[in-house]
Amino acid sequence: MVKMESSEEQDRKIVLEFCHLLEKSKQLFNGLRDLPQYGHRQWQAYFGRTFDVYTKLWKFQQQHRLILDSKYGLKRWQIGEIASKIGQLYYHYYLRTSETNYLNEAYQFYAAIRGRAYYSRAIKEDRPDLMVKKLRYYARFIVVCLLLKKMKLVRELVVELDKQIAEYTTTYEPEDQLEWSLVLEEIKGFIKAEAAVAVLHADTNPIVLSHSGSGSRLSPLTTPPCERSPHMTLTLQEILIVGSTCEQAKFSELTMDMFRMLQTLEREPQESAVHHPHASHVVHDASPAGGRSYGMVPGSKGFIENGDRRHYRDNPHKYLLYKPSISQLLVFLASGLKELPPGGALLLYMSADGCFSTTKHPEDYGYELGGLATSIKRDGTDAGLSSRGKSTVFKEPHCLYPGDLYPFTRRPMFIIIDSDNSFVFQHIPRYFGQPLVTLMSPQDIPIAFQDMQHHGSLFTLFLHSPLTALCFVCHVGDVPIHHWERCQGYVDRFVTEASRLVTRCRIDEIEQGIGYIDSSYVQFFGDDFLRTLILRFVFCDVVLRLHRGFRGRHQRPRCEPPLPAAELLEHPSLSHIVLQLASALDVRGHFSEGSEGE
Repeated sequence: MVKMESSEEQDRKIVLEFCHLLEKSKQLFNGLRDLPQYGHRQWQAYFGRTFDVYTKLWKFQQQHRLILDSKYGLKRWQIGEIASKIGQLYYHYYLRTSETNYLNEAYQFYAAIRGRAYYSRAIKEDRPDLMVKKLRYYARFIVVCLLLKKMKLVRELVVELDKQIAEYTTTYEPEDQLEWSLVLEEIKGFIKAEAAVAVLHADTNPIVLSHSGSGSRLSPLTTPPCERSPHMTLTLQEILIVGSTCEQAKFSELTMDMFRMLQTLEREPQESAVHHPHASHVVHDASPAGGRSYGMVPGSKGFIENGDRRHYRDNPHKYLLYKPSISQLLVFLASGLKELPPGGALLLYMSADGCFSTTKHPEDYGYELGGLATSIKRDGTDAGLSSRGKSTVFKEPHCLYPGDLYPFTRRPMFIIIDSDNSFVFQHIPRYFGQPLVTLMSPQDIPIAFQDMQHHGSLFTLFLHSPLTALCFVCHVGDVPIHHWERCQGYVDRFVTEASRLVTRCRIDEIEQGIGYIDSSYVQFFGDDFLRTLILRFVFCDVVLRLHRGFRGRHQRPRCEPPLPAAELLEHPSLSHIVLQLASALDVRGHFSEGSEGE
């Protein structure tokens, strides 16, 4: 009898401990939304505590499953909910650190929920809130799979989500059924827009290329070569990616342009997370993914010690902002600048609709030529660029003007503007003498492509996947895999030759005073990501200059400082490679010779 009481007491303690860990984990998880979105140190310790508690909770429910089943009534959907929150933790840690390995960790947890059918009986619980959790899990899983280019799985998940939404709305007739229908349509539209060009396997099924330069993340195979020089001193450390274009496919606060650019600025994720020698919490068999041994718990003691983020970081740190207010945008820019280590550079990428000025004779290029629309919020103080029926002229408050960026040029800055008002950013002065490069999209595109703006910007597509962009402007919808790889070889040749010419220009400038290339390009050129962007910009410029459909200066990109024309942008060797590529794709008719292209 005494033993039985002892056993019951022990079971009661196990249940109480589980309840304590569950409640504590929920409190910590809910507290994450109150953490500042910018900066680094402010949130790392909190994430560490949250991971610690979820690690203990997961291990605890594994070790005491039988007792929790019988004494607490633990259900499979509750296990799924814990796993789902761990997946969310890893995903948000990826967003805050830019380390793609944490995407893999999030994927493992989400995939295990589906594989073990933790939510399979959710509809039988007669709880609409539980079905909403299941739908949200699907939406989050789809985002992670999109970012990892698991497109076959994405399509399977969309079919499952469609079925789950139908079941949810039929069973409960909820008020949010229209909202979920819109989410589903948004996902389907995004997937359709993302597949700009289909690369076909031998059986004519489209495949996703991860290492072939098809718009994938940077890898040793896709990093452009570079002849190093002592002047190449800067590394990209902080990035701000802003998406404010109204009529563009989006999903989960990621526009298509943001989605493409964030991948362009990441390295291909490894199969397992980075292991830190001082990590004190290793999650052995703590994963629902079948005993897989995880690396460190992010934020645990010893992780990224002494604020030295560069030693362990594969990718520059980035912020993603969807239609921010102007004050948010400036705060995040200031934070990125503050976080820059010595020798670091900040990149601002902005995809946005233009705010146009009515000033006929501007004297101030910083504020009188218009700029870029940030958010579409309106309040009583808004009056647009000109007030109606009043003599006073107001400027648009929800607009980023070139002048707004002047204070941030105190540190090395690389700016990419994709907008129909991009060229107004070519006049930013270098008051502080720091390296500054601005790449600007064409301000206009031919009528034939204007209906495709919903699928993402052409300029960003060139920076993301040069071969896909060339196929797109030549109306090539699909390419067999063997042919794609052959064509990719031409793009690689172009990039190698352009890299050689950039280096050559610098040497000629020093030795003979010709072929001038601004020193800003040289200082940025040593960074793999920035070099890739510069060389893809050159490819974009050469392709559009030779393409018969793109006429006039407004239909080609610009850069500031200007890159040398004869020695680089109009060099015969680069034009020759593009024309060879066009012939290989059987689209030579779309292109003129270099002399005609002007």
